[in-house]
Amino acid sequence: MPAPVFGLAPEWLLSQGAPVADALVLSHPEQYERLRIACPEAAPTAVLAGDPCFDRMLAARPYRERFRRALGVRPGQQLVLLNSTWSSESLFGDGGGGGDVVAALLDRVSAEFPVDEYRFAAVLHPNIWHGHGPGQIRAWLDRARRGGLALIDPLKGWRQALLAADAVIGDHGSVTYYAAALGTPVLLGAAPLDALDPDAPISAFMREAPRLDPDASLSAQIDRLIRRHRPLSGPAGFTTSVPGESAVRLRRLFYSMMGAPEPGWPASLKPLPLPDYEAGTATLPFHVLSRVLGPGEVAVSRRAGPRPMAGQDHDGELHVAVHEDTRDVDQLDLADVIFRDGAPDDPRFGSPSVWTAEVLRRHQGCSLAVYVTGPSTCVVRVRGEEPLRVVAAPGADAGDMSGPDPAAYASALYAWLATASPGAATADRRLGQAMAGGLSVRTGTRLHRVRIVPLTPPE
Repeated sequence: MPAPVFGLAPEWLLSQGAPVADALVLSHPEQYERLRIACPEAAPTAVLAGDPCFDRMLAARPYRERFRRALGVRPGQQLVLLNSTWSSESLFGDGGGGGDVVAALLDRVSAEFPVDEYRFAAVLHPNIWHGHGPGQIRAWLDRARRGGLALIDPLKGWRQALLAADAVIGDHGSVTYYAAALGTPVLLGAAPLDALDPDAPISAFMREAPRLDPDASLSAQIDRLIRRHRPLSGPAGFTTSVPGESAVRLRRLFYSMMGAPEPGWPASLKPLPLPDYEAGTATLPFHVLSRVLGPGEVAVSRRAGPRPMAGQDHDGELHVAVHEDTRDVDQLDLADVIFRDGAPDDPRFGSPSVWTAEVLRRHQGCSLAVYVTGPSTCVVRVRGEEPLRVVAAPGADAGDMSGPDPAAYASALYAWLATASPGAATADRRLGQAMAGGLSVRTGTRLHRVRIVPLTPPE
């Protein structure tokens, strides 16, 4: 005997043989056919009224860039969203394979993905939060959050995050299906087909969508997923048969059930609000791979994870950059670069000039102190030098978030100076070259021009 169809079987819809609801709202005629077969007694209550949740997302599509900026996503970064429903076979469960899928993914994120090229966020079903408790969820994901993971509010922010995403790693939950309906590339980290109605559209989607290969490079799979993506027609077609009409249809239904005339103004849905800004500051130590590519040009790749093992294949020089607020406080005395972010007039730090001098006095092994003062500028102090301002050069990167975190610029400056031959004169000369001509900083495939000038006015 087949398993009952979740949400459409008699045990959910009938009480003593009669429908419990006066109206059962469906979003697509396909659902009516399955309802008629699974619970014919409830079929007369069915009303085709669309999907208001999906309609709100469709209406908010023009604001995608705002949602991305709210999540601290910079142009050139890819936002990858991890999504899990609430069963034991979900992505946050064991994925149906007896392992902790999310933990394994997050361990690989820090090792494989440069923070200036990728941003990660997680959307977990409300039942996960309520089942385990918010404190436990945050504790489990604490290290990932210190590595820059955004943990999205399960009720208020998931639609905006979904619209902002470049790719989704998900499972058989509705949020993953919504992602596919929006045309977003989806990689299935868990796909328990046995738990689904084989005739449901989501089952067809689970069979067609690409699967995560746990033994292959995650970064290569994400890059390939985005590059080769071709939207599947099923999710977009089956999510709703009347896109944009749910407000009109639902209001008509509700007023007819009350026996009252509809208001004279148009029916509408509440727009999705703009979430609060989340910078996504990582406080795990960064291991920065840098290469001087030519005169005034430096490539940097920052990862918030363990130091690469000796002999591991990498081309370039490594240095350690650590946020002052790190919980890995032992790393501060090992850091080549120490940084923080904040308002330049924050009285707690005196000023960027005062703070940078204080950091270099306290941590004698540190060569460069960095105070990030805005989305495209920072104040740096090289040991033995006066403070300098590093700022995105006029053009596309100026005054906005078009470049990476300015701390990446500071790491490029450190790498440029570190290539000097022993001797203060040579290092001074290279600093002078950087101030005279600026630097070109490459993160991934993007090249950013920055200027290095004295900090003015004097503090």
